[in-house]
Amino acid sequence: MNKVNIISWVLRLVAAIIMLQTLYFKFTAQEESVQLFTALGMEPWGRIGTGVLELVASILLLIPRTTLAGAVLGAGLMSGAIFFHLTKLGINFGGDALLFSYAVIVFIACAILVLLHRKDIPRLLQLKF
Repeated sequence: MNKVNIISWVLRLVAAIIMLQTLYFKFTAQEESVQLFTALGMEPWGRIGTGVLELVASILLLIPRTTLAGAVLGAGLMSGAIFFHLTKLGINFGGDALLFSYAVIVFIACAILVLLHRKDIPRLLQLKF
């Protein structure tokens, strides 16, 4: 396994683990998650929809053939999270910057993955789901 593959796997695991661990809070309607999506005017559909998309992105990241698709979806989702933290929620939502930090980490990991796997764009366009 070469350096690029190792870096890719580390970034994929970091992004997927962060997104997967937040699903518990979204899917079980934990108080902080409900408050966040209520503040955005997107409760419950935004919470559940975001959770489903994060689950899909995580799965796609972990399948080598679909890593690029997962990275693009993950970066898009985290772009939205970062946008809402900067415009409506604040960086320190709930008293700390953990959620914002997670969004930034996942965004950076996914952005690097898009760059690393950009050669797969033609293959991604031919995927049949």
